[in-house]
Amino acid sequence: MKIPWRKPGSAGLRAPPPPSLAATEIALAGRRVPLRLRRSKRARRMLLKLDIGSGGIELVLPPRATEAQARHFLDQNKGWLTAHLGDLAPPIRFADGVAVPILGVEHVIRWQPERRGAVRRSGRDILVGGAPEHLNRRVTDWLKAEARREIAPRARAQALKVDRRVTRISLRDTRSRWGSCSVRGSLSFSWRLILAPEWVVAYVVAHEVAHLVEMNHGQRFWALVNRLAADADGARAWLRSSGPMLHRYGG
Repeated sequence: MKIPWRKPGSAGLRAPPPPSLAATEIALAGRRVPLRLRRSKRARRMLLKLDIGSGGIELVLPPRATEAQARHFLDQNKGWLTAHLGDLAPPIRFADGVAVPILGVEHVIRWQPERRGAVRRSGRDILVGGAPEHLNRRVTDWLKAEARREIAPRARAQALKVDRRVTRISLRDTRSRWGSCSVRGSLSFSWRLILAPEWVVAYVVAHEVAHLVEMNHGQRFWALVNRLAADADGARAWLRSSGPMLHRYGG
């Protein structure tokens, strides 16, 4: 029995469609790599990015790009992606014995099954109890609380120096920016800053507080940042080179 060939789109037996790019993985050199698809109104062409934080790949698409074009673009660049697989480190889940930087100082998670109560820091140990399957979430929640305790007082103290008032401080898990400032005096920061060195945290806080005075990146803004932060240039360089690694934690 022969199955007649039919034009695509006609009735009859059809080949199954390729998996949608909405899928979260791509196969490269026998390895399944996380893939994130993002459309950008500002993008003029397709762009591939290595997402060091997730250990995966981000494909940025212009608004009118089709899925077929995106798939073709991926196929064309599989060689480049395969060559850079070594640059993609896997995420670091919080678990017993894992080293975690807090304000840039290495601490080690110590799971104590019999322990009751909240996560606690003892010297350079992070003491965690409870069921092991909840350890990653419990450490993440604790780090978020530590970030708030570290960042909020700094922001309010810096705001006093420039005669401004902070109306609200929020902690989020943003990838595109480390902090933001609204025209109403609300400041937002990435909780992952708690993993960065203290002087880097101080710079990000100073940067956003300076926006309470100058909602731009002009000369007066940078002069104010340099007055509030000891090493703004060094902190920006650190965030460019090492900041993406902070997104590996808690994966």
